Amino acid sequence: MYIEQLYTDCLSEAAYYVESGGEAVIIDPLRDIQPYIDLALSRKAKIKYVLETHFHADFVSGHIDLADRTGATIVFGPGAEPDYPVYVAKDRETFNIGQITIEVLHTPGHTMESTCYLLHDDNQKPHAVFTGDTLFIGDVGRPDLMGGSYTKEELASHMYDSLNRYIKTLDDDVIVYPAHGPGSSCGKQLGPATSSTIGEQKATNYALREMTKEEFIQAVTENLGEPPRYFSMNARINKIGYEPLEEILDKSNLALSLKAFQAILDKGGKILDSRDPSSFEMGFIRNSINIGLDGRFAEWVGKLILEHEPVLLITPERKEEETILRMARIGYENVIGYLNGGVKAWQSAGLPIDMIISIDTEEFELDLKHETDIVVLDVREPSEYQGGHVENAHSLPLPVLPKELITLDPAAKYYLYCQTGYRSIIAASMMKQQGFSQVKNVTGGFDEIAKTRITVTQPKPRPVSS
Repeated sequence: MYIEQLYTDCLSEAAYYVESGGEAVIIDPLRDIQPYIDLALSRKAKIKYVLETHFHADFVSGHIDLADRTGATIVFGPGAEPDYPVYVAKDRETFNIGQITIEVLHTPGHTMESTCYLLHDDNQKPHAVFTGDTLFIGDVGRPDLMGGSYTKEELASHMYDSLNRYIKTLDDDVIVYPAHGPGSSCGKQLGPATSSTIGEQKATNYALREMTKEEFIQAVTENLGEPPRYFSMNARINKIGYEPLEEILDKSNLALSLKAFQAILDKGGKILDSRDPSSFEMGFIRNSINIGLDGRFAEWVGKLILEHEPVLLITPERKEEETILRMARIGYENVIGYLNGGVKAWQSAGLPIDMIISIDTEEFELDLKHETDIVVLDVREPSEYQGGHVENAHSLPLPVLPKELITLDPAAKYYLYCQTGYRSIIAASMMKQQGFSQVKNVTGGFDEIAKTRITVTQPKPRPVSS
């Protein structure tokens, strides 16, 4: 028996390769399926099944393409009704993979079709459970992402029953393999690990402690926050199907001449610049939005860019396909092409560029002392802001920035910071795009600010209106 977790940091997503006796299953694959095929080939195994724990909301699954390429059968749990051929398993049904067995555990709660897969080893002893978004390390799946005819309280009620019926009854030494790790928006407070055991989770996971159903519902539904906007789109795509990834790459990975690039821009194309923030701030095409590939790129694209907007790319050298691929992972198939030669080609033609002024913490400290008309914006999450922030800084989390810009005075002087500088450059680029001309970024963010004598205080209300 062989198990490998294939973890993708930028999406906090875990897919799994399970193999026995020359047969393999893939659980919750990403849309770019080649790594799973290559792994099976290297181990001389045939992929027999693709197991889906539910209709994912935070990424487009690779199940359809993987089944087409390998002849594997797509398996969903009870209640799934996709618009393409799959095998819908029954609760407690088993599948043989070489000398091991995988048992279907229907665990509604995160969604109604949510299913865990319990792996019995070659001695038929429960060895590991692949929990999807039912159980995370330190958390459980949000009960508010399904929409439709179920309230979050009703789904939380189902989750309580599922955990008590199936998860908490497993032996303490059973390994827990969830679909997501830290940073995922599919839960509230995922722990730092990407695997655990049932015993460890019983001891540490708030959702597995002994409590009444009413107490559980309150615990898992409070302080959820707004789900990312692109989640509903992804869930729909995973249910109805999608174009093969190769076709998306073929139509989007196009080098555009300067003339063609400008023509699309004039017709409403949006420029997404995926270079790192330090390169972007030194010179970019006006009205570009910067979301660097080195961060949680796809997640921020989904939160900040509309899926129907035609996108023109500026990318790091030879990173055009990677940029398109990572957008396609979350269902963004709206890339028209990229500027051949990038910003250098734009500059060589004598066309204007813009810049973002970044200042170090020493200059920031001086400006705070001597200038009275600056507005400091903290674009981190509310929980980060609550943990300490610059005195008199206003909390304006990056996900809500686009709709909150209308509350700000475009003529004011703004100083932006996040934790390290990645999100604040995104925010600065969006503000520049909307006509905010006096925007400065604090290099290194709160990590560097905390090392200085700048006054850091505890929570302050969020009055950002001018």
